[in-house]
Amino acid sequence: MNAKDWQGQVAKDILVEFMADFQGRNPNLHVFSAHLHMDEETPHLHIDFVPFIRNSKRGLDTRVSLKGALAKQGFQGGTRGATEWNQWIEAEKQELSKVMEKYGIRWKKLGTHRKHLSVLDYEKQERAKEVAELDKQIEKSETALHSVKKLVDNRLERAENLAQINENLRKSNDRLHTDNSKLENAYTEAEQRHSSLSEKNRLLQAENENLRDKNAKLQSGNSDLEKRREQLQEELCLIADVQARMELEVQSFEREKRWQLPEPGSFTSAKSYCENTVKPLVIKLKELVKSLITSCASLGEQVRSLTDKVKQQALDIDWYKGKLLEQANIAEKFQEQAADLERVKLYAGADKVQEMVEAIKTIERLDSEQKRIQRSYDNRHYR
Repeated sequence: MNAKDWQGQVAKDILVEFMADFQGRNPNLHVFSAHLHMDEETPHLHIDFVPFIRNSKRGLDTRVSLKGALAKQGFQGGTRGATEWNQWIEAEKQELSKVMEKYGIRWKKLGTHRKHLSVLDYEKQERAKEVAELDKQIEKSETALHSVKKLVDNRLERAENLAQINENLRKSNDRLHTDNSKLENAYTEAEQRHSSLSEKNRLLQAENENLRDKNAKLQSGNSDLEKRREQLQEELCLIADVQARMELEVQSFEREKRWQLPEPGSFTSAKSYCENTVKPLVIKLKELVKSLITSCASLGEQVRSLTDKVKQQALDIDWYKGKLLEQANIAEKFQEQAADLERVKLYAGADKVQEMVEAIKTIERLDSEQKRIQRSYDNRHYR
């Protein structure tokens, strides 16, 4: 039974009811103190009283007497084992058992008969019980203290481990803060770099469009030059054919008899030979030479014109080649800058880069719209 469980509560009710009728049952025992102890293992009741009698024939009318008080209540002395005191204790036990039966509890008698102890011996016995109880409590307390000490040691060890973990986390947090600061700085630089690259990319795209247009024109001009060169080549081939025919005709002058002076006859006079043979041939030769000179002059002029055109075309072709080489260098720079832009995308993220580009486009569009509105406003108010 424990003073705090339901059995202890029943015992408390029994003892309270027992004490309520104690004074009525014992009119010659003046109760001046009664204490119910529920703070120990077994609930119990301490009753302090003073036994007295009235109408005493000796001394005072009212005086203290345990034997006389118990005799007044009907407890007469008998054998040594059945004194007034023992009879009264047995009677009180019976009263207590009656109260117990009201609560459905029966007194279990173990058959033990202990002699009545004096108050001092009883107190010694109770103190011995209390000491034994205290020894048990001390033993339990020492066991609990050992458990608590072990628990405290474990908690201290865990606290030290947690402190070390906390220190490691603090250092890690400091490193993360430092890394985060570096990343923020790098991100800011990347944003600035990206803004600059985006602007350069926009300018380069515009310039690239212009260069594409120029390249298309150059390709078209180059194609026209190729066609013109082929035409000049055909004309040069024609001139070469004409020159070859003229050379053949010159050679034919040496072979054909009509361009050679015949031998004079035996009876032909020099005057007759000169008038009839030499002069007509000379006239033919003059006309032929005049025609050849005119043709040669025309051919020479054509050759000079074609030569000048070929030289100009050569210069034009070299200029176009230079422009094409320049465009190739610019295209290579575009490729490098495009590669830089891809690196920025890999570092900052393609979505972030696209978001920045869209933001720049939005700013440019808003700026353009603002300028358009300002121009419209100026045109309405300053005309």
